[in-house]
Amino acid sequence: MMARERDAFQSLYPQASIDIQGGSSRDAIGRLFGGTADLAVITRELAPEERAAALRGRLELEGYRFARDALLAIVHPSNRVENLTLADLQNIYLGRAVRWSEFGGDETPIVPVVQPQESDVTQFFVQQVMSGGAIQARSVEAVSDSEVVAEVAARPGAIGYVTLGSSSAQVRALRLASLRGLPYRDADLERVYRGEYPLTRFFNLFVRAASRPVANGFITYVTSIDGQKLVQDSGYVPTAVPVRFVRRSPLKGTH
Repeated sequence: MMARERDAFQSLYPQASIDIQGGSSRDAIGRLFGGTADLAVITRELAPEERAAALRGRLELEGYRFARDALLAIVHPSNRVENLTLADLQNIYLGRAVRWSEFGGDETPIVPVVQPQESDVTQFFVQQVMSGGAIQARSVEAVSDSEVVAEVAARPGAIGYVTLGSSSAQVRALRLASLRGLPYRDADLERVYRGEYPLTRFFNLFVRAASRPVANGFITYVTSIDGQKLVQDSGYVPTAVPVRFVRRSPLKGTH
């Protein structure tokens, strides 16, 4: 998504040069604080210790929310299970639930798929689903969303977690509920936008207050209508401009 934003921005301003470097949100904030990056793109809010470090270092930061994401729990299309609670997900990744029959499916063994522990998506999953505890189930490792999709598509008993922009017709996303007894929600874009889906997070841009003009110009573009259209085209939910969702009713036949 950010590469697309960069390319569009540089096509408008050919004299601008933006180099995107990958890494975790912690890496990005560290580089911003250390002065080796002008702009940090992170998939969460600033951690308390990061805010404290900024205060100690007298760093004045400016933050901008530009997108909302959801974490999807995906399974093989043949899996008959449609709904899980976050507690169910936790039990799967703790290794306490080992067969899909425990959730109304068949006797197929559950095969959890995990992403690297240091990745932002796993850190979010651990905080929101595992209550900060470690993933203990015997799991298949995948290094990216696309690899998780491939692993789940190839294994009838698999379950994995990916970001909203990585949804695929090769797999099926489960409906989730925060607690048993609450409605199960799918990752409908409007529900994600309103925060009604249980696993949502904001994407943020952070700069130092005295940052280079090109960094502030890039933020202006990303949060503009054109930049937010690229957010939507990438499969995420824009948050920097007003969004209106239109639901069309099925057309009734005439007699």
